Amino acid sequence: MAEKEPVAELDSRFSDPDATPTPWPEAQARLEQAKVYWLSTVRPDGRPHVTPIAALWLEGAVYFTTGQSELKAKNLRDNAQVVVTTGSNNLQGLDVVLEGEAVLVTDEARLQRLADAYIAKYDDLFVFQVRDNALWIEGSEDPGLAYELRTTKGFGFAKGPYSQTRWRF
Repeated sequence: MAEKEPVAELDSRFSDPDATPTPWPEAQARLEQAKVYWLSTVRPDGRPHVTPIAALWLEGAVYFTTGQSELKAKNLRDNAQVVVTTGSNNLQGLDVVLEGEAVLVTDEARLQRLADAYIAKYDDLFVFQVRDNALWIEGSEDPGLAYELRTTKGFGFAKGPYSQTRWRF
């Protein structure tokens, strides 16, 4: 099934006069190439929890993992609404922010595609084995849970010229 491209809108309040909306394919390229992302979840008491993660852009979505006993997983059990961001740590390039729902992945065929993609992207840093509907790292007793981000909206913050694009999914 072909992925439907989101509608891009420029927010002129936060953009240079000569700026144009960032095309979605440019954001996809940033998501594919990024090695470090930031995941924001919500604790049961409503406070935010933000942590760096390794993630993938695969099959039209962002995927990420966390250990079953980690705070991220505990937060996601109570509230699946998340924000995933990636970009640069300087005033050049494009920062991407995606909001949506984290959906647990348990299909072993899809988990295997994710495991293979992690190995390819992160040069064997994350070597997962798929079993019992989870991703396991050798020697770990904590199963790795995989999540797909079902994006509802996104933002692109371009620098040079400065612009703020909103993508509606």
